[in-house]
Amino acid sequence: MNFLKKKFYEYYLHPDIIFPPRFDRREFAFFFFGEDMMRRHISFKDKEKFIYYLKANVPKHVYYSSAYYRQPDAETMAKKQWMGADLIFDMDADHLPNANKMTYEEMLLKVKDEMIKLLDFLIEDFGFKKKDMALYFSGGRGYHCHVFDKHVIELGSQERREIVDYITARGLDFSHIIIEKNIYANYYTTSTLEIMPSQPGWRGRMARGIISFLREIKKMDREEAIKKLMKMEGIGKKIAVSIYDGLDEEKMRRIEEGKIDQMPSIRRLLKPLINELAVVLHSSTDEPVTADVKRLIRLPGSLHGKTGLKVTKIKLDRLDDFDPLRDAIVFGSDLTKIDIMKPFKIKMMEREFDLKKGKTKVPEYLAVFAIARGFGKIF
Repeated sequence: MNFLKKKFYEYYLHPDIIFPPRFDRREFAFFFFGEDMMRRHISFKDKEKFIYYLKANVPKHVYYSSAYYRQPDAETMAKKQWMGADLIFDMDADHLPNANKMTYEEMLLKVKDEMIKLLDFLIEDFGFKKKDMALYFSGGRGYHCHVFDKHVIELGSQERREIVDYITARGLDFSHIIIEKNIYANYYTTSTLEIMPSQPGWRGRMARGIISFLREIKKMDREEAIKKLMKMEGIGKKIAVSIYDGLDEEKMRRIEEGKIDQMPSIRRLLKPLINELAVVLHSSTDEPVTADVKRLIRLPGSLHGKTGLKVTKIKLDRLDDFDPLRDAIVFGSDLTKIDIMKPFKIKMMEREFDLKKGKTKVPEYLAVFAIARGFGKIF
């Protein structure tokens, strides 16, 4: 038995598995050490038999279906008889821009930020209750959010795709963000623009984003603020100066009340600012995972075969404090001899490691991680 499989075996003797609701209605699937093909169409009637299966077979990866089936072990999808599915969001570093230029730790931090934004959408905009949601570190490079709300169980792929469209701002009609109102007075008509910071959904998000941006500009050094404004599409120095110099306390107070149309220069700023805010405020998520009503997802409490880290449950209000390279580690700190083939730096268990090529001794948890990632081998 190789080192990695031996360590996984030791963990699965007493695993910390979190079983999904309606466990016996789920399909399970596994990758095993030394095999390239997934074994799937497996189900279990009781949890004890499942734990025994883990001990007897020592899987490298463990998955279960987001869907509930009448016959979860049937070998064709039609015969399984779909009954419904949890709503699952997969936030993975693969979908981050410039992910290939980030370190593993940088990816984990960035994808956490995206998950924080996603949770805000799900709770504030969709009204899902925290008791009907579960959040997990994937064990690899991201996070999974599961929604068990009864209203989403029977949603089809199209409806789930529309949820993703909303969260990612796809097809967002910006004409609904800024409200143009006609004012009639003294035989002539003029128009004014308003934003709605207290409104729910994208209208309120955008309004609060606009206010926050202008507050930030007003607090900045004048030259720095003008340079920042000039980076916006269509904003030259003259307009930038007009915006900065014109934003006195009274104008900011009125803008915060929703009366955005204070100066012609503000009108010029709104379109490029809204376009930029759409990028900043939206959340990224893997659409195929969310839209797929028959998706396989990693089992909470199982180990990730490419890191040795545990698929770990996180309290929704503790995500900020969660550190995968501390809180998802299950192995000990006994020194282990390892041959580093690919140099890397990492912080694990609050310790900094800078590993060069060659033979060395590292804590067991780091040895597992390095071997699973293909950075080293036991000697």
